[in-house]
Amino acid sequence: MPLLVHQQCRMGIPAVLNEVIQPHGNRQGLSIGWLTTLWQGFILSESDHRMSEMETWAAQQMELLSRLSPEPVSAKDFTDDRLADVLRYLGQDAVWEEVEKRLGQRLIRVYDLSNDRIRLDSTSAAVYHDVEEESALFRYGQSKDHRPDLAQFKVMLGALDPLGLPLATLVVPGDAADDPLYAPAIAQARQIVGTGGRLYIGDCKMAARKTRALLQAGGDYYLTPLPQTGATPALLRRLLEAVWKKEQPLEVIWAPTVAGDDEEDTATASRLLALGFEASRERQATVDGGKLAWTERLLVIFSPSLARAGRRGLAQRLQRAEEELLALTPPRRRGCRQWAELEPLQKAAQAILRRHQVEGLLEVIYEREGAERTVRAYRDRPTRTEERFRYVIGVRRQPAAIHAARRLLGWRLYVTHAPVERLTLAEGVQFYRRAPWIERDFRRLKGRPLGIRPLYVQREDHAKGMVRLLSLAL
Repeated sequence: MPLLVHQQCRMGIPAVLNEVIQPHGNRQGLSIGWLTTLWQGFILSESDHRMSEMETWAAQQMELLSRLSPEPVSAKDFTDDRLADVLRYLGQDAVWEEVEKRLGQRLIRVYDLSNDRIRLDSTSAAVYHDVEEESALFRYGQSKDHRPDLAQFKVMLGALDPLGLPLATLVVPGDAADDPLYAPAIAQARQIVGTGGRLYIGDCKMAARKTRALLQAGGDYYLTPLPQTGATPALLRRLLEAVWKKEQPLEVIWAPTVAGDDEEDTATASRLLALGFEASRERQATVDGGKLAWTERLLVIFSPSLARAGRRGLAQRLQRAEEELLALTPPRRRGCRQWAELEPLQKAAQAILRRHQVEGLLEVIYEREGAERTVRAYRDRPTRTEERFRYVIGVRRQPAAIHAARRLLGWRLYVTHAPVERLTLAEGVQFYRRAPWIERDFRRLKGRPLGIRPLYVQREDHAKGMVRLLSLAL
């Protein structure tokens, strides 16, 4: 606990909070800054953000807390309503933006941190309590926790790379699309690090033209993969034609040597990271009524590890799709469904192909099969022969299409407009691959010791305040 409080003081958390947050003049007891600092120490040391537990714990640790705080402390300073006041203040957007701005600028100055690379990403966090339909924050949407049955909210994080220090923390509704979240996160980060010359790194959702134009207009740079939809696959195939014809040389990119590694450790020093080459194209966009034009670099990158995983996945998808397709039309026997009409069977087969993403790689053959059955005479009905028809599926792999699909595995298109002097091809690959740094922030936020899953607050302003409070400890 003393170490946690000391570190928060070095970061300037109590001082900044007391500067920005001005409570009512009649408020007594611990200041907001020191109440937040001691509460944060409890959360980190006990891995528990429940407000109801803080007062009891504080009563047992009163001597320690009195020594740590320069202000008089009592157990009643940590009641539910006082802690809720902290969340209410941090839940106000204007207050939080100023807190985040001052803290970020102080940390960069005090620790002399490099601020030329910022990484952006988002995550979702589910809530387990009952949610009202008119809730603005807790909404149902695409869950990154694989729990679409639970309401959630989203957290957009902008962090210094590679340290992972948060610069912008946005809490938004759970059904919000990711694409529009980048602009406000960039705006908040720019208040701290300034505008011009910074490299913003994000996943393919940051590749929206509006986002790229926003960074270009401010004199900053972007590095992002293009989504593998729309015109991107055709563009990638066109660029790779020269590679397949052996007309395009490839640059070999090795994994960077980590400081402290044994120089004789050749397994680390010589690990192949990627192969790649560059192309360029012209881009245009309109920002605030003005037209922008710039040259965009296309980084065409092949990842051996991604290709290996892709080949395994493709083989598994083909096998599973074949098995499910053949299982649609089992042999005639009791309890097995037979398809007498072609159209419903075709729809079922197409659904399997789509689900396993093997459309065009497997040819489905439909055969109409008949069988005769003798029906014995009964009363005034004579013996007769009935012919019953059913459709049977056959599956045939398409070698040429599968070969073409395999050739594309492992290749991705990245875009940037940073000059080569600012970002080489190898640096672009190496910087983007450092995404685990921000993923570590998300793991700490959602797991131990911070643990917003499950979230023990139900009010929306308290939820926003809690996420922002916990982000101070990342």
